[in-house]
Amino acid sequence: MYKKIMVPLDGSKFAASALPHVVELAKAFSSQVIVFHSCASAEDAGMADAYGSVRDAADTAEHKVCETFLNETAQELKEKGVDVEAVCVTGNPPRAIIGYADKNSVDLIVMATHGKGEVAWVLGSVAEKVVSHATVPVLLHRVVERKQPILGGEMVGLP
Repeated sequence: MYKKIMVPLDGSKFAASALPHVVELAKAFSSQVIVFHSCASAEDAGMADAYGSVRDAADTAEHKVCETFLNETAQELKEKGVDVEAVCVTGNPPRAIIGYADKNSVDLIVMATHGKGEVAWVLGSVAEKVVSHATVPVLLHRVVERKQPILGGEMVGLP
């Protein structure tokens, strides 16, 4: 059913929290997993007026960091018996995710997400944009931060 599962990652533990679920899916369906990251180009990051060599150096450094964390993640998944490929591209994250999925016959995109309050309603998020525009199924892994009650025990007045 899911021959190729794509997991967009940004290097955070938050994004990686979806990986245990992806491992289970990959094993259940004998799927290939694509760990994916889209590096923002220096130009997109507001460095359009920087000298070409500075922009190129920033892009190269970002790409090396991207490849390092993706390759480490891929190795961890391989050790768990998963067929995995690491892909690092440069571009706008939502567009890069959707474009890669379309061009590479991805069957499922799995992403971690969490609520960001009212700002997310105005600005949107990468996950929201992918869900809204992807042509393949998207599975969102909801991450909820559990905070210790203010008084250190049960919250007063709540069931």
